[in-house]
Amino acid sequence: MPDAISLPPVAGPAPLIDPFQRAITYLRISVTDRCDLRCAYCMSETMQFLPKRDLLSLEELDRLCGVFIARGVRKLRITGGEPLVRRDIMHLFRRLSRHLDSGALKELTLTTNGTQLARFAPELAALGVKRINVSLDTLDAGKFKDITRRGDLPVVLGGIEAARAAGMQVKINAVALRDVNGDEIPDMIAWAHGLGMDLTLIEVMPLGEIEADRTDQFLPLSVVRQRLATRYTLTDLPDRTGGPARYVRVEETGGRLGFITPLTHNFCESCNRVRLTCTGQLYLCLGQEDSADLRAVLRATADDAVLARAVEEAISRKPKGHDFVIARQRPAAVPRHMSVTGG
Repeated sequence: MPDAISLPPVAGPAPLIDPFQRAITYLRISVTDRCDLRCAYCMSETMQFLPKRDLLSLEELDRLCGVFIARGVRKLRITGGEPLVRRDIMHLFRRLSRHLDSGALKELTLTTNGTQLARFAPELAALGVKRINVSLDTLDAGKFKDITRRGDLPVVLGGIEAARAAGMQVKINAVALRDVNGDEIPDMIAWAHGLGMDLTLIEVMPLGEIEADRTDQFLPLSVVRQRLATRYTLTDLPDRTGGPARYVRVEETGGRLGFITPLTHNFCESCNRVRLTCTGQLYLCLGQEDSADLRAVLRATADDAVLARAVEEAISRKPKGHDFVIARQRPAAVPRHMSVTGG
């Protein structure tokens, strides 16, 4: 019998590469602009949410995700608003989990405020969601209600415990707020690390008009790190989790502490992500307004090749980075709220 002929593997579609030779492997999808909280640094108390007709259906979101995955996206993060308040959201997770089963997708995860986690954590874990981020800025119940304008801290803590019990790795995201929670950060480190959770600190971002002046909220993480260094031994780590955080190990606790510093230290040089809104706008940079209307293409054709070409064209315009500045002026540096873009 003649030797078998070895054929070269069939090449798949080319990966998405931006003008600065960065491979785009991470897509963040906002499935709703709605939220059951109204965090003072994120939203106006009188938010006007989008009408349902403007939102992509769950089936349309699934189709778009499939196009990105076929072009090399390996991580999907579902965000909002609060993603778990969208009706039938678990249908989307069930559909997307097939890409985990096939191996085409490396990770499916979400960012949540934790209010709905007790209800959904077991099924999320069963569908292959292994890691989640929970936004939590304080462990003080009164302060939590002030920040969120309506939240109940025990509900969120119960949701975190449900996620951990389901086997998911939880990371806590906390926005550093001047004169609000700066003095609480050591307590949050002790709590999170004591439960085996990473804690990531985030600077306030100038996204969307709110009642407060963000210059009064802004606490530079360079200052926070200096304060922490007088109390802890902080060892820089090379760890990356696909996002903009830079990590240190807190030697006294053994846990990881992340810093996301869009204002004091631009993190754009290794950006591998784009953001899809619930209305089908693809934002190429969190801090820039340039976008591509994928909803129009999606609804104009059933041909995924046409949709893929629209994605390619958008990626070809991805900027090198943002230029966030917090200043005492209106309007905000970027007019859209974080809940629209996807947190």
